[in-house]
Amino acid sequence: MMDSQENALLQGAQVEKEVEQTTAQNAEAAADDQKVENAKVYKTKKEVVERLKEIAASDENPDKDEIDLLKTVFYKLHITEREARMKEYIDGGGDPEAYQIMPDEDEETFKQQMAIVREKRARIFQQQEAEKQANLEKKLEIIEKIKAMATSPDEANKSYNEFKELQQQWKDIKNVPADRASELWRNYQLYVEQFYDLLKLNSEAREYDFKKNLETKTKLCEAAEKLADEEDVISAFHQLQELHQQYRETGPVAKELREQIWTRFKAASTVINKRHQQHFEDLRSKEEENLTLKTALCEKVEEISKQENKTASDWEKRSKEIIDIQNQWKTIGFAPQKMNVKIFERFRAACDDFFGRKSEFFKEMKQAYAANIEKKKALVEKAQALADSTDWKVTSDKLINLQKEWKTIGVVPKKIGDQLWHDFLNACNKFFEARNAANAGARNEERENLEKKRSIIEQIKALVADAANATREKVQALTDEYNKVGHVPYKEKDALYAAYHEALDAIYKELNISNKRRRLDDFKSNIRNMAKRGEDAIDNERGRLTRRFEQLKQEIQTYENNLGFLNASSKKGNSLIDEMNRKVQKLRDDLELVRQKIKAIDAENK
Repeated sequence: MMDSQENALLQGAQVEKEVEQTTAQNAEAAADDQKVENAKVYKTKKEVVERLKEIAASDENPDKDEIDLLKTVFYKLHITEREARMKEYIDGGGDPEAYQIMPDEDEETFKQQMAIVREKRARIFQQQEAEKQANLEKKLEIIEKIKAMATSPDEANKSYNEFKELQQQWKDIKNVPADRASELWRNYQLYVEQFYDLLKLNSEAREYDFKKNLETKTKLCEAAEKLADEEDVISAFHQLQELHQQYRETGPVAKELREQIWTRFKAASTVINKRHQQHFEDLRSKEEENLTLKTALCEKVEEISKQENKTASDWEKRSKEIIDIQNQWKTIGFAPQKMNVKIFERFRAACDDFFGRKSEFFKEMKQAYAANIEKKKALVEKAQALADSTDWKVTSDKLINLQKEWKTIGVVPKKIGDQLWHDFLNACNKFFEARNAANAGARNEERENLEKKRSIIEQIKALVADAANATREKVQALTDEYNKVGHVPYKEKDALYAAYHEALDAIYKELNISNKRRRLDDFKSNIRNMAKRGEDAIDNERGRLTRRFEQLKQEIQTYENNLGFLNASSKKGNSLIDEMNRKVQKLRDDLELVRQKIKAIDAENK
């Protein structure tokens, strides 16, 4: 009988050891489950603060992993909001160095609640440690009592009821210090087995215990098997841990049933554990996938940050690209725990690098704008000071030089730039309009001259029609008459010039005379006529040609200055530029002819 009991007890101890190992392994997985359950997604800081308030007000011990998660999420949202406000400030023209971070009510509340939670955790930790120490003393006392009972069969039989009460007390006492738990359990099992080894006389009570234990373990098996239908894998796993704890605290069954009942319970546990393991493998796979996605986003931001941005539009374009990437980041879940913080820090560092350099660029650009504004303001003031001048020639030159200088100054913000240009242009226009008004007296004479020249052109055209009777003398007479007529209206000048030379070209073509050579030959003939009238006539003509030479140079310069202000981006603007270029070329041809005429006079004088 003793050998049978010993074998049964040894087999029971082995089963209990397996239960203890399985429970310990599953406890670690249960802790991971708790982290997953706590990984709620928070969209705003207020949600995080509200959850922290709930934890601070609760009687439960705050979970460290959830507290760490709340802290990480809060400051991630907080930094994102702060950076967005700073970007809005800078984009609105604010000075980055003058930007001040304003106090945040949510952050103050978060810090206050976090302090309460830390204090609460510290207090509860001390209480738990004290409770564990007290539980250790109680269990040591129970072991000593069972040890005292397991000295002889008689003592064991007499103390059976007390032994059962001690077993129940042991079950009711919970946590003990972790570093003593395994040793404590082994000692307890040792003296319980010794007690059963000595228990002989009260076999009916033992058999009753075996029966009740079998009923309890059978129910535990059924409950474990039913968990296979539970849809919530995490909940099923947690419930299984409770069943394992109960199985562990339940005493042995009859020898012939021990292996059978444990195999059944272990098989049911295996089903739940495999589902739980697969759930975590899927979760880890998803976290690895998230890490891959986040790594790709980091690389994108780093690549964008390397690109050179020369203009404000370049910075704005790439800012939008990074903001789009940041929005993508927010849609991706957590990476593996050991990499989650690292990958976020990498992403944030790349974004900070880009936006930091963007801030520096706009700071420098703002300084350049300020310098350009001051330069243009100075030119506006100079132009306004000249606007009322009546020194037409000198002031015209000064304003033209101011216009040239204006073109060399860099860009300024559009709004103030438009206003400065408006003021500058008004000052210039005021002067030139006054100058034109002062010259209005010459307009009537110019109109009369226009009609005279048109009449001469018609006479030349008539000679073309009657080429047979046309002579060089007639043409020369009309040319001399045309040259004696004074200025015509400026806007008619080019058209008249073209009509006159078109008519001359036509008649000289009929007379087989080279146009260029003809004009110079005519002039040389005139020199000889002027020589007959005396040296004063030739000197006067040379003086007139010299003045004409300077006048043509001034007109060419004016046209070229005006060309610099024209915009050829439109068809109309391009056409105007072409017309003005033709006028400039005509003036240059006239300038060259005048130079040749002066040379001819100088040759005649020699």
